[in-house]
Amino acid sequence: MLGAKLPEHLAERLQVRFDCATNPAGRFVLYWMGHAIRAHENPALDVAILTAGQLKLPVLVYQELSEGSRFANDRHHTFILQGAREVHLELAKKGICSAVHLERRGHTGSYLQRLFQSAALVVTEDFPTAPVREGLAKLSQRGATPVWVVDTACVVPMQLVGKAYDRAFAFRDATRELLEKRLTRPWPEQHALPVQFAVADLSIETVDLATADLRALIAECDIDHMVGPVPHTPGGSSWGYDRWEAFKAKGLKNYAAERNNALRDGVSRMSAYLHYGMVSPMRIAREAAAMRGPGAEKYLDELLVWRELAYVFCHYKPNHENISAIPKWAIETLKQHENDTRPALLDWESLARGQTGDILWDAAQKSLLMQGELHNNVRMTWGKALLKWTPTAADALRLMIDLNHRYALDGSDPASYGGLLWCLGQFDRPHAPASSIFGTVRTRPTEDHVHRLDPDLYLARTTRPWRGVRCKVAVIGAGLSGLVCARVLSDHGFAVTVFDKSRGVGGRLATRQVDSALSFDHGAQFFTARDANFSRFVSAWKENGVVAEWGGLVVNLQGGQATVCKGQARYVGVPGMSAVAKHLLAADISVNQPSRISRVCQDGAGWNLTDESGGNFAGFDFSVVAIPAPQATELLAPHPFAATAASIAMAPCWALLVAFESRLPVPWDAAFVADSLLAWVSRNSSKPGRPARPDCWVLHASSDWSNAHLEETPEAICSQMLDAFAMATQMRLPPVTNLQAHRWKFSQGADLADRRALFDPTVGLVVCGDWLGDGRVEGAFLSGAAAAGCVLRQVGIAESRVMTDG
Repeated sequence: MLGAKLPEHLAERLQVRFDCATNPAGRFVLYWMGHAIRAHENPALDVAILTAGQLKLPVLVYQELSEGSRFANDRHHTFILQGAREVHLELAKKGICSAVHLERRGHTGSYLQRLFQSAALVVTEDFPTAPVREGLAKLSQRGATPVWVVDTACVVPMQLVGKAYDRAFAFRDATRELLEKRLTRPWPEQHALPVQFAVADLSIETVDLATADLRALIAECDIDHMVGPVPHTPGGSSWGYDRWEAFKAKGLKNYAAERNNALRDGVSRMSAYLHYGMVSPMRIAREAAAMRGPGAEKYLDELLVWRELAYVFCHYKPNHENISAIPKWAIETLKQHENDTRPALLDWESLARGQTGDILWDAAQKSLLMQGELHNNVRMTWGKALLKWTPTAADALRLMIDLNHRYALDGSDPASYGGLLWCLGQFDRPHAPASSIFGTVRTRPTEDHVHRLDPDLYLARTTRPWRGVRCKVAVIGAGLSGLVCARVLSDHGFAVTVFDKSRGVGGRLATRQVDSALSFDHGAQFFTARDANFSRFVSAWKENGVVAEWGGLVVNLQGGQATVCKGQARYVGVPGMSAVAKHLLAADISVNQPSRISRVCQDGAGWNLTDESGGNFAGFDFSVVAIPAPQATELLAPHPFAATAASIAMAPCWALLVAFESRLPVPWDAAFVADSLLAWVSRNSSKPGRPARPDCWVLHASSDWSNAHLEETPEAICSQMLDAFAMATQMRLPPVTNLQAHRWKFSQGADLADRRALFDPTVGLVVCGDWLGDGRVEGAFLSGAAAAGCVLRQVGIAESRVMTDG
């Protein structure tokens, strides 16, 4: 057997995940690289090299980054691609064939199944988290190629430990001899045979990371652009080892004394590089052991006991994402206190943005959001606090996983699961007497932690600007796209100023408040949520009372006959559609309104804006234009983006706001109207949070009719649209108590399907709007998110490091 011919230090790390004879038609040994992004001290690569030598086949190292990966966002994509850029250059120097596929616009889909079928053998890392293992199992079951997994992350191979341990001291004792044998052992490198192989022969789409513009590549990916890359932690082995060398020289000696002080640089901050395997844990452990002293001993205890304890736990406990993974005593005590009164139940967005009102917790969350990391001593307090803001321990764990994995560069790591589960009693013992909510699970209140950590100083540290000074961004237009862009950038520490010609915010997310009992949503009538990122925010808004699902009966209306219109859940702002916009605009964003910007220009000092009254606003690093395409055309000229905006024809819409003296006797609440000058009618008072009386309706004319009657008087419009409503419903309308017409000059437009935002990095100009996002509310949101992503990537992705033979 091939595996039997491997040297001991590799054989002990190998497990056969899918057992069958090697594929006789295989053209190569495939190493599917995922969580060991390094070409040195990599046990999986070494297994592939040695096995390929026995089979007299080449090695193909393949990386694939999918848009559909859980928590895929700009931060994780950037770090992975930066690491991939280095490792594939390193592989090329070793004469090893490699390829990277990045799923993005025009290049969707996976090549893994095809490569599995073309390989004699597949080797990959034994990464013990449920999502990774489930994905590998699905791939393995579809083919007839053997699949081997290799432990690349632990000094003591996980399978040698034999079982999961619930306490660190027990794990320490059980692995002591195994560790002593391996801790200082040098790692022998393997060399691939010079077998000729051309990746081009495989007919797979690859990307050349050595020359690629990572910012532009990531912009093409359909991922979450609202989580920006962090410039102080670039991906790649060289960056990881630079950080390690600096810590060895200045921090390791004092690690035991300073590791718990989140205001000091007392920790190594190596977890992201270890998570993605960009550095060798064997090398880190060897070199730390060689240093000796209390600091090195404590560091090794964290690295080899607590970290590997968590890896082994995940290896033997596949339910580690579920509350059932924690000890029985913890499950029981948390269940017994499930009905204890919580101080508040908070939604995902309030938590994600660090808006709980608890200054220490918010500072910790902002560290995750802005810096992509969280000091481990604070993470324990951060995680436990979620129990008091969620209905159950299972909900707390779900949110811990989401917030940690989404924002932390070391998220989704087995060590992360270990730390999160510790917050709920894992690797711990009961602590009597029982307390509210926690039962006998150890408490760690933020109000106690502030006596050890000054929350104001910690907040200043976690919200420090990426580049030393806060970047200034001007956002022109307070519609949904502009507000989403402003919100995301402000949450990342940018100084944002919003300019809008109107007194209100939201653009067509508009509510006309006539008096306390009379209001109309005269712009966007409702919205749906299809995109996963947008849906996450909608769920939070719903939980927070900002939006509600509108259960009104919607029909197709033709010739007085109504047929039920089925579709996705429809949402509305509460108490009006403008509530969403007001929710996004908080006190940390400066707003200038009414201020119609008439001129923008860029000089060596940044962007300068001038409004119609002669006001001048200068010194912005970025200018975001988030207004309708025709207005953008005028403002952007002579920049080439003006021509792009000019190519979008935006249609107008007349809206009629009408209140009746009595309820209109129709059995439905809204209708898409056919064979009429009307396109849409809805009973505004049927929406959640609106007064049931009087009976308020909003009517929208078709774009063709609106265009043909664009310059008619509001009085004439009111008469014609009201008559059309009577004809469409085939009934006599009740007396009218309020009647107003509103003209939306720029209502809908065909979107540019190939992009959601326009960006010129040479001058720092961004353009967004619903006309770049299919015209719907969701499209406007995603366009604003894409615009924010352009700025975040420009600031957050540093120039690549030039790799040399040295």
